[in-house]
This record gives sequence, C-alpha cells and structure tokens, in this order.
Amino acid sequence: MSVELQQTVLGDIFIEHRAQLRRIAQKIVGTSHLADEVIQDAYLKVVEMTGVRDILKPFCYCCQVVRNMALDHCRRQAVESSYRIYPDDGELPQVSGGSIPDHQLHGMQVIDAIDRILCGLPSRTRQVFELSRLGGLTQRDIAQEIGCSATLVNFMLRDATQAIACCRELVDIG
Repeated sequence: MSVELQQTVLGDIFIEHRAQLRRIAQKIVGTSHLADEVIQDAYLKVVEMTGVRDILKPFCYCCQVVRNMALDHCRRQAVESSYRIYPDDGELPQVSGGSIPDHQLHGMQVIDAIDRILCGLPSRTRQVFELSRLGGLTQRDIAQEIGCSATLVNFMLRDATQAIACCRELVDIG
C-alpha cells in the first residue's frame, strides 16, 4: 500500500472513530477540552507522517497514537506544573484547574506504574486490556478484532486487571 493511500485510510479511520478515540484521550487527560487538543494533534500526526511501514491494524494504530499523545501531554503538564513563578508579593499563584502540582505528579507516577505493569504483560493481553479500557470495545468486539473467543478475552482481561491491582494502593495513598 502506498504511503499516500495509507495516510488516507488512517485519516478516514481516525475520523470515523473520532468519538471513541476522544474517549481514550479523555480517560487519560481528564477533560474534554484537553482530549480535543490531543485528538487534533494525534490526527495531524497520523495524516502527516511519512515513510510509514505497512500497518496491519489501522484502528489499533490510531488508538495507540492517541494513547501515546495523551500520556505525553500528561507528562509534559506534570513537568510544566512543577515550575513555580513567584510574584512580587511572594504569594504563589493559583494553579490552573485548581490542582496541586504534587497531586498531578502523583497521578503521573500512578499512570507510569500501570504502564510499566502493562508492558510486562504478553502483548496480546495488553492489547485486549487497551481495547477494552481505552478503546471502549466489548469483549465480543475484541474477540472478533483479534481472532479469538470471548472467553479467552475474558481471561486476558482478568489477568491484566489482577496485574495492575497493586496500583490501587498507590491511588488510595495519594
């Protein structure tokens, strides 16, 4: 498939599944406004890429691009919020969104911990988890997407959920 045709296909898939991709971004960044920014950046990245290898599962690829861009946005925001500006009167200015930078940093640490755990899972289990939790697909849809039974999808989701259960303690602490 030529690069131009693949860019067109990816762009069409991105537009067709925009609402679903937006939900993925919103689950990570927290607000619909930020999710819209992430989606716009991800769309531009997908349609402007050059020299791309053949992509076997374009929808999954688009989901991954959105997920990565949303995580990058959160990481960037955590770093930016760690810089403080002291006005002349010595008072700290209000942080946009009413959030304390330490809480944002803790949230990013939790996301990083979950990401590390998911990276340790078999790739198919991680894909199933992401399609379910980030993509919003049903177990039946996931089974059709990856070519296995819904029962196997159920077991893979259970395994992934058990693997990240230790991160609940991190969430309760913060």
